[in-house]
Amino acid sequence: MNQPLILEPSRPADSCVIWLHGLGADRYDFEPVARMLQRSFDTTRFILPQAPTRPVTVFNGMPAPSWYDILAMAPARAIDEAQLEASADAVIALIQEQIGQGIAPRRIILAGFSQGGAVVLHTGYLRWEGELGGVMALSTYGPTFSEDISLPATKRQLLALCLHGSFDDVVAPELGRAAYDFLLANGVPAQWRTYPMSHEVSNEEIGDIGAWLRERL
Repeated sequence: MNQPLILEPSRPADSCVIWLHGLGADRYDFEPVARMLQRSFDTTRFILPQAPTRPVTVFNGMPAPSWYDILAMAPARAIDEAQLEASADAVIALIQEQIGQGIAPRRIILAGFSQGGAVVLHTGYLRWEGELGGVMALSTYGPTFSEDISLPATKRQLLALCLHGSFDDVVAPELGRAAYDFLLANGVPAQWRTYPMSHEVSNEEIGDIGAWLRERL
């Protein structure tokens, strides 16, 4: 993974949000949102990683920043799971780095939009074995969530905020809702909210993110 963009707070950091961009975007995509939120969270470090640029099958093999290759869109997304695992490894390394710098695990939040959200859902609930402060899943889905998987009881303490546009034509709301339903079925305290928007982020949504973060941090 490329060098992440790190936004240091105005006061010494005692919490951290690791926020992954979507397919085809870059680490600067959510910088304006992170800086806006940081005005209210002046002890929170925001880390915005950059996905590798590589060929994407559903883009006819054209290179793009991607956390994993998408091999097919229908009937269900087929993905390169090895690349997903490598991206999860990179997120875990960032978590461990923050813990090594003195940030308590319960004050580390994972966030991701679209494909980045899929990575943080996979990392937070299926890969990372320690404590975390929560997971924000924006306009995304759970590519590795399935009915034959049961989450350990420890994950029932890992809160999730699942937000989606009701007119999303890139990641259907039903896919996001299925990830939320999976978390609920496994006892995870998850919240689900939709907004009258497409595959994007709205001011109302940012306000809800800020309120949720205030409860966590």
